[in-house]
Amino acid sequence: MTKKQKKSLLRIVLSASLFLAGLVVRLLCPELLSGWPQIVLFIAAWALCGYPVIFEATQNLFHGQIFDENFLMTLATAGAIALKDFPEAAGVMIFFQIGELFESIAVHRSRKSISALMDLRPDFATVLENGAEVRKQPEEVQLGDILLVRPGERIPVDGKVLEGTSALDTSKITGESVPRQVAAGDSVLSGCVNGSGVLKLEAQSSYEASTVAKILELIESSSEQKAPAERMISRFARFYTPAVVIGAVLLALLPPLLVSGAWSEWIRRALTFLVISCPCALVISVPLSYFGGMGAASKLGVVVKGGTVLDQLSKAKITVFDKTGTLTTGEFAVQEIHPAAISQDELLTLAASAEVYSTHPVAQAIRNACSGAPIHPETTNEIPGCGIEAIISGRKILAGNAKLMQQNGICVPELPQTGTLVYLAGDGVYLGAITVGDCVRDGMPDTLAQLKAHGIRKNVMLTGDIRETAACVARTLALDDYAAELLPQNKVAKLQQLLAEENDGTVLFAGDGVNDAPVLALADVGIAMGGVGSDAAVEAADVVFLNDDISKLPRLLKLAGKTKRIARQNILFALLVKAVVLCLGALGYAPMWLAVFADVGVAVIAILNAVRTMRVQ
Repeated sequence: MTKKQKKSLLRIVLSASLFLAGLVVRLLCPELLSGWPQIVLFIAAWALCGYPVIFEATQNLFHGQIFDENFLMTLATAGAIALKDFPEAAGVMIFFQIGELFESIAVHRSRKSISALMDLRPDFATVLENGAEVRKQPEEVQLGDILLVRPGERIPVDGKVLEGTSALDTSKITGESVPRQVAAGDSVLSGCVNGSGVLKLEAQSSYEASTVAKILELIESSSEQKAPAERMISRFARFYTPAVVIGAVLLALLPPLLVSGAWSEWIRRALTFLVISCPCALVISVPLSYFGGMGAASKLGVVVKGGTVLDQLSKAKITVFDKTGTLTTGEFAVQEIHPAAISQDELLTLAASAEVYSTHPVAQAIRNACSGAPIHPETTNEIPGCGIEAIISGRKILAGNAKLMQQNGICVPELPQTGTLVYLAGDGVYLGAITVGDCVRDGMPDTLAQLKAHGIRKNVMLTGDIRETAACVARTLALDDYAAELLPQNKVAKLQQLLAEENDGTVLFAGDGVNDAPVLALADVGIAMGGVGSDAAVEAADVVFLNDDISKLPRLLKLAGKTKRIARQNILFALLVKAVVLCLGALGYAPMWLAVFADVGVAVIAILNAVRTMRVQ
């Protein structure tokens, strides 16, 4: 409970004590029914509990904000006092403040995950300058600075580990609960908490360009985008509240003049009508539903840029994916080995030996796949655009593409090109080939099946990769459609076709590269891989997966649907209860207690319902 909430609780307890004392005086001393003791006690209870409400209403009057719940509650209870109904005035104000307290606790609970993300900002950075430790603000760190991060401290900027080993708590950044082990040579993200060892880092970004700064910027901007339901409620409240105030005035004046009845009775009905009319259940609970949905997404390691994006996600019907870095890991690995004159292990060892000095990702993948120690060649000669010629144990080894083989008069068989083919030959004899390609992400087939079960009509892949590789990935993942060898402008054209095809639902596009930025901006909802994705992709996207785990997309769609359902439930529940109680109030069948329930009680129930969006399994 916050300090403000504790003060509110104390005020409620003191006011309730005064109210009970007034009731005791009224019961034990009926001869003082109209005397000052019980009147003073009730007025004191009303003033003590209602002071914040009355003060806020007065301030709003001077700022031109008349028609809010504070004004309505002040007017209604002051009217009850004018009608000499002191217990009702005090009791209603106490009940209202109890409801406000519960409402505040519910709202505070829903903000916890977003507040936790906002705590990502590091307090300081320890920079090593000429062997001395200098504490600076994160904004003062320069590219290339050497930083020291002790256990329990947050990493101030993105960097590379120079010395030390440790386990990093990355849960606030990626949503992963298992600590990540890092050592010299590993890259680390700002905002992570150093767990066990002392790390010496080299700054690889300024604070403004760091991961944590980008996340905080995304969170701050996301709250500014409202869902259609939120915008509707805001517009509704602007017209609704003045309308019911006018209605209450007419209810107090017209019946006594035109029909019959005591003025006090119709004024009482008008005051009750005012209390019932407060739209706080709608104004607070509906935005809170979407805010809670964004908070729940953050627990998954996903930043959603506003309630309108959640609304769009709930209507998703077509999902479109880039290949590299989205459906696949973006890292090369050996997929197939095609030996001819030697065994698989011998072929792989020979290829790793020929590529032992190469920095190409394909060469790295071959070396990683080789279980044995490579043989260091006597000489190597890299042939641009073709491959490598090496002398290994006195043999002339060629490792490269079909063009290299053709230049040396070596015939190679037709092989399925599901990736990059590396042919090998020794002393003019074809030895075999190795297929190196981008690996499909673990669990991706299951993810796509879950999307279909959720109601996605079509899973599509758009890629700039060669057709054979794209076809292999499409078959592996059972995609509904794909297009390959696309330039950025071709991707835009293909997505425009899909947008034209889908009239009722929305089209999602997930990608990570610079060339995906135009398509991410064009899609109904653009989804970027925040960990490996480019700055342009993250900026253009509506949703950012901080840990590059696209397998969480089905859970995000389910969360979006749940959020929208809860927002609709709150709208229907609040409007229905208010409509019924407003009619009862106008007819004189609703006491002030029921009026307060229709206002505060409905708001608390709706807000507690909205908090359900925070629950993530």
